This record gives sequence, C-alpha cells and structure tokens, in this order.
Amino acid sequence: MSRVTARRRMRRISSTAEIRRPDTLAVEEPLEIRLGGQSLVVTMRTPGSDIDLAHGFLLSEGMVGTATDIVAARYCAGTDDQGRNTYNVLDITLRTPIPVPPRAFPSTGACGLCGKTALDQVRTRTRFPLSCDGPIVDTRTLMAMPPALRDRQSVFDSTGGLHAAGLFTTEGTVLAVREDIGRHNAVDKVIGWALRENRIPAHDLVLIVSGRASFELVQKAVMAGIPILGAVSAPSSLAVDLAAEAGLTLAGFLRGDTMNVYTVDERIRTGQLFNASSSAAR
Repeated sequence: MSRVTARRRMRRISSTAEIRRPDTLAVEEPLEIRLGGQSLVVTMRTPGSDIDLAHGFLLSEGMVGTATDIVAARYCAGTDDQGRNTYNVLDITLRTPIPVPPRAFPSTGACGLCGKTALDQVRTRTRFPLSCDGPIVDTRTLMAMPPALRDRQSVFDSTGGLHAAGLFTTEGTVLAVREDIGRHNAVDKVIGWALRENRIPAHDLVLIVSGRASFELVQKAVMAGIPILGAVSAPSSLAVDLAAEAGLTLAGFLRGDTMNVYTVDERIRTGQLFNASSSAAR
C-alpha cells in the first residue's frame, strides 16, 4: 500500500532567512472503484481505508444498504514504473449485481445535482429516514468533539493538508476517525467503517467534520441515517436546506464554546451550559 505521506524538496523563504529542505506532504492518488469489473468512479484520495471508502461511497449513492450487500472487495493488478503494485483499483462484488450507471460518476465528490431536484432526490432515495425525536446531545459534549477529532489527526500534524471526519456517540465517545485529502472521502471512510461494523443506520451517532458543511456532506449523513452533523466551519445554503428537509440537526462554526445551530436544534440540550454560566456569574 502506498504511504499516506511523501517527502519533496522545497525552498522556504521568510523575512529573515531562506533555506532549502525536504517537506512532508499528504499523498494524493487516484482510486478507481469498479463494480463487477466495470469502472464506476475515479476519485482522488489519500491511500488508506480504501475498502471503507468504497463501502461508504456505495451507501451514499444508494447502491447498498447493509454490509451483506457486498460480497467481496479486492485490489486489481496494477503497477507503477518500478513494478510495484499501486493498489489504486478496487473491484467490488455485490451480492445482487446492479448495472453500472450509463453516465460515469465525475471524479469529484460532488453529487452533480442542484437546487430542488437535489433535495427531492436525496429525500426519496435514503433508506434510513430520520425520526422526528431522535437522540439528544449535551452542548458541552458536542463542543468537546472537534478537539477530540483534532487530537486524532496524526497525518494532518505532519502535513497540514488533510481533512478529517469522525463518528461519535452522543456521550462523546470516539468510534472512528478517518483523514483524507478530500473531505467527502473522509466522510465516506467513516460511513464505510460504520457499514462494515453494522452500525448503519447510524440513528444514534454524531458526525463531526473538520472543515465546512457542504451539500454533499449533509447528503452522505442523511443517506447513512446520521441525525446530527457538526462542522468546524460554515455550512452552505443548500446544505442547510437539505438538513431542514431531511430533519437533520446541522451545527456550524463549532469552535471553542460557541456554535451556530441551523436546523432541528431540539436535539441539542443547553441546560447544563446555561446553568454553569449562571453559577459563574454569581
């Protein structure tokens, strides 16, 4: 398997000095996912957890619903200029074969949909609609999740170039963290982990992402039955629209002791936070 980091020479210039030295970079390589030998998608990713990535992608696209829908996942032969296996082609065998869509998936994580059409299609496609009541998470517990995610970003520490996604219980226990150069891939990897661990639908879990909350990330959460999504940065307008349509709790700017809750805020309990603030004021 390819390494997740690579060394490259660079020239560092500052106001006081100039040096040449190696720098550690995140590896970016293509992964082709095939279904029964037919090419389905090519995505740029950081090598590692490729099987989780494929499982999560297939679930997000509505092609599978349980781990038992996938019979096998194997790397195909492929070598680089030095004769080493690149591990960049993964062939998936489904229990019930399905035809590969006639329109090839784009090599980005984008859904290729927009506006009301996108909202309608995601709402009707998910196998795991979200319950109106759902789980409750304490505000302080939710605020502690991004630091817990950051503490587990080992490759980011050495490269500064990867996104991360993590699945948590509502009590704050970290279940899985994955890093990738693509934020959508990081989410697919943790969802794929949950699928392989029989945790889908994930109606009792919280998804935390290290960057912004785009439409596609909300889409993936909805497809996996995840009721709460927290992002360190901003959501997009369409992400908020989809979250509202699907009944997903979406929190953005989840940093320190603040957050913006855009949809279904009933799942976030604030009593302990305000009680602590009132006590401190006295």
